[in-house]
Amino acid sequence: MSHTYRILTLNNIAQVGLKRLPAEHYEVGNQVGSPDAILVRSHDMHKMEIAREVKAIGRAGAGTNNIPVKQLSARGVPVFNAPGANANAVKELVIAGILIAARNLLPAAHFVAGLAGDDAAINEQVEDGKKHFAGVELPKRTLGVIGLGKVGSLVADAAIKLGMHVHGYDPHITVDAAWSLPSSVKKANSVEDVLKNCEFVTLHVPLAESTRNLISPERIKLMKHGAVLLNFSRDGIVDNGAVLEGLSAKRLKYYVCDFPAQKLAGHAGVIALPHLGASTREAEDNCAIMVVDQLRDYLENGDIRNAVNFPDVAMERESPFRVGIANANVPNMLGQISTAMAQAGLNIHTMLNKSRGDMAYTLVDVDSAVPSSVTGQIAAIKGVLAVRYLPVEKS
Repeated sequence: MSHTYRILTLNNIAQVGLKRLPAEHYEVGNQVGSPDAILVRSHDMHKMEIAREVKAIGRAGAGTNNIPVKQLSARGVPVFNAPGANANAVKELVIAGILIAARNLLPAAHFVAGLAGDDAAINEQVEDGKKHFAGVELPKRTLGVIGLGKVGSLVADAAIKLGMHVHGYDPHITVDAAWSLPSSVKKANSVEDVLKNCEFVTLHVPLAESTRNLISPERIKLMKHGAVLLNFSRDGIVDNGAVLEGLSAKRLKYYVCDFPAQKLAGHAGVIALPHLGASTREAEDNCAIMVVDQLRDYLENGDIRNAVNFPDVAMERESPFRVGIANANVPNMLGQISTAMAQAGLNIHTMLNKSRGDMAYTLVDVDSAVPSSVTGQIAAIKGVLAVRYLPVEKS
């Protein structure tokens, strides 16, 4: 491969991932101009001008709210993420949050921090004060898990191993997620069903219009008296005003989250962490490795795995001559592509097309080199968003 790809990094991406881009074929850095692709973690891309040369975005994490996905889709640019790569890190933090709330560890630690005097005086204050922090044990307590993807399933499994009863709700559960879910998880029929029946409730859903303020004032009122709500998913999923109402009414004992907010600051019932969900060395490494591998496979072979705006399309190469086409999901697109190739005397060896909503993607392996006039003709077809010629170059 003689071509050199230029990769712009907008945040620090784990070196273990970047090292998977061969230095002889990839120029990588935070000052790279005219990039072929961008690697990002938390940087807000809504405010930046994305170069026309950009062919793909790689998000080293799961959420893509910081990326203008709709705008990139219109340009035929896939946005890759790393679903599940940080799942264990988030799971462990959720379990820590459950234990912190169950045993009143945060107010207990604050109490100890305020003790004064010699050891005898401190011990006397400890013996007198510890009764205010008595907690509960987890076995036979009920945990509700809303969202049963990779993180939700791992949380459910860990809670069961701690002796908890688990109720789960996810109207969009995938077949893979269903297979990985422990059989003892009780299926709930709605969000309301979970809130009414569980002492602890943890949220693991993406932020979308349908999930914004999923936990509303009306739903908080359904929760068991003294319940604990945990949110390590996205801040917009919970209405912070509803949380304050729930805490004031003693409906909620604690709100444990990864998203500090001014409205919640200083409230004794709020345990807010500084967005630590994926902040482990292992999670950062896993995310970087996963998204870099996906980005490289797309740039070199046109394969798509784990793009939030494209279907998964991966095809073993059966020819050194390949074309990748992103297009609107409209009738007769394959016919027009095939006709353009046939008229140029090109024989299609293998073709794979898949769609996802309004977006479709096609990989075509042909038996001979594809002239630029043909890719230009395909690019001119109404509804085609991007065309890439991906020959295997002789070394």
